[in-house]
Amino acid sequence: MKQNTRAKRKPHFDPHIFLSTVGKGRVMLPFQKKDKIFVQGDSRDGLFFVQTGKVRLSVVSENGKEATLGILGEGDFFGEGGLAGQPLRMSTATAVTDCVLLHIEPKTMMRTMGVEPKLSALFVKYLLRRNIRYQDDLVDQLFNSSEKRLARVLLLMAQFGKEGVSEMSVPRLSQETLAEMVGTTRSRISFFMNRFRHLGYIHYDIGDNLQIHSSLLNVVLHDDDGASPTAGAGNATDRANRGTEPPTMPGQPADKDRARRPPLPGLVRHRN
Repeated sequence: MKQNTRAKRKPHFDPHIFLSTVGKGRVMLPFQKKDKIFVQGDSRDGLFFVQTGKVRLSVVSENGKEATLGILGEGDFFGEGGLAGQPLRMSTATAVTDCVLLHIEPKTMMRTMGVEPKLSALFVKYLLRRNIRYQDDLVDQLFNSSEKRLARVLLLMAQFGKEGVSEMSVPRLSQETLAEMVGTTRSRISFFMNRFRHLGYIHYDIGDNLQIHSSLLNVVLHDDDGASPTAGAGNATDRANRGTEPPTMPGQPADKDRARRPPLPGLVRHRN
């Protein structure tokens, strides 16, 4: 008598489903705008995966000076330091908008990555992309003008190039926060934001959003030659106002004296 035995097949694992559903060691948490998700110095208790909304990561020095590390959006991980043995949170995470986050316990994440290569590959790929982003940020600080750095920050926040969208919306951030991200003064941020608005690169929505047009990429792709990439545009009054830029930060070279460098690949690859 023959017996038909079928090997039990392992259920298909989809990492995207794992990261968008609740289960053992995974819970969805809603946060309102300006809520603290965790604070620098807290004991770590797992990592987060952004479902919807925007999250700001920041650090504070011993003398109280705050710096913004970045703005995260849908599909981003953060707070994963505990997986590498960090006992405390090294930054503060704050909800920039209302958001929904998946909280994953460390043991659940480590165990699942150990048996599901697809999740491990997705997570490692994300960390590598973020590491490249941090390297690009450093290069941006060393070689590019504050105007270019601001344009790049806005385009990256808007996830430029995603699904061919030509006009994108991001939460409005204070000029102080943008200055921290760009590494310049609030007065220069105000100057360049006004310039971008006059040229139609950005415009302010009614409410808390900032609309960014893909034409802002022109600022990033411009080769530094001592002249502003936006000079010569607009009416005579605008051109006259652009002739004098606010001073640079003490101890930093003037933008025109920065070394030239090709545009960063993180944005160039989206150019049509």
